[in-house]
Amino acid sequence: MLRLGKNRPGQMPEPKGPGPAGLSRAQVQTDGEDVSGGCRGPDICGFGNNRLQVILYHRGKYHENNKTLKCRINKDTHLYTLILRPNATYEVKIDNEKVTGGELEADWDFLPPKKIKDPYARKPRKWDERLQIEDPEDKKPEDWQDSEFIPDPDAKKPDDWNEAMDGVWEGPLIPNVKYKGEWKPRIIDNPNYQGEWIHPEIDNPKYRPDPTICHYHNISVLGLDLWQVKSGSIFDNFLLTNDEEFAEEVGNMTWGLRKDVEQQWRELYEEMEKQKEAEEAKKKREKQRAKQEDIWGLDEEDEEENEEDAEEEAEERPKQEGSGERASVDQKEAHFEQKDEL
Repeated sequence: MLRLGKNRPGQMPEPKGPGPAGLSRAQVQTDGEDVSGGCRGPDICGFGNNRLQVILYHRGKYHENNKTLKCRINKDTHLYTLILRPNATYEVKIDNEKVTGGELEADWDFLPPKKIKDPYARKPRKWDERLQIEDPEDKKPEDWQDSEFIPDPDAKKPDDWNEAMDGVWEGPLIPNVKYKGEWKPRIIDNPNYQGEWIHPEIDNPKYRPDPTICHYHNISVLGLDLWQVKSGSIFDNFLLTNDEEFAEEVGNMTWGLRKDVEQQWRELYEEMEKQKEAEEAKKKREKQRAKQEDIWGLDEEDEEENEEDAEEEAEERPKQEGSGERASVDQKEAHFEQKDEL
């Protein structure tokens, strides 16, 4: 089980030692390759990527779940649980509630598919997949006007028009008042429609069932592979067990006891922040209103005078401190001179 929550300053202890039980990363690898059974957890990147990754290891490769699982992206702490059963089925829970499940072989590409498309099957040439067609009996009316512009019947060729010099005379065009648009035949259901052609499938000769898909004989190390650009996440209360009821009970006794209190504190904090922002916005509006009402610029002059006074005080302070230091030095020198005379 994985608990993911909001980090608070001072609550994340510094790691001690090279790894779990004193193991280094090189000691939990074989020939440079990880030998973990799999990895799972939230994968959030920007606004486009929001997935709950469930990646399992089988025969030298890591396989992602074919389903698109969404994780929770609000500000509350959440509990993630993955259950692998001996009958090659699985279940994913978020906050102790099932979100998906099924068969490992069906939802991961551990093995070649059981069925493949028949390589010798071909769609018949006369197979008609058109759901609707144009009515072959529908004819365009004789008086249908589909020309948007027509020659002006009142236009006359000028008397001085010389076709040898000016070319063939063409009269000007005017809008056609009888224009009805482009004519199209009506659409009817295709009487010869045969449906979408489905490629027939055959048994895959390369498929071999594997009863060891869900078998992980040695899960003795639990590691975290984290990549984040925004701090503030807590990962704690990890549990590896073969008892589903015990796992649910532990989740209720840890995450379940704190979730309501955490939500109340978060809502209270957000309300305080909201009030703070409202007060700051109110002060800003009042300041802007005062500037608008101050047509003579008196407030600005006062602010400038205050700024000048502050600058003068800042300049005089080092001078006063320097004069005081010089006076003390002169007193010490005089005291030393009196001692020498004595």
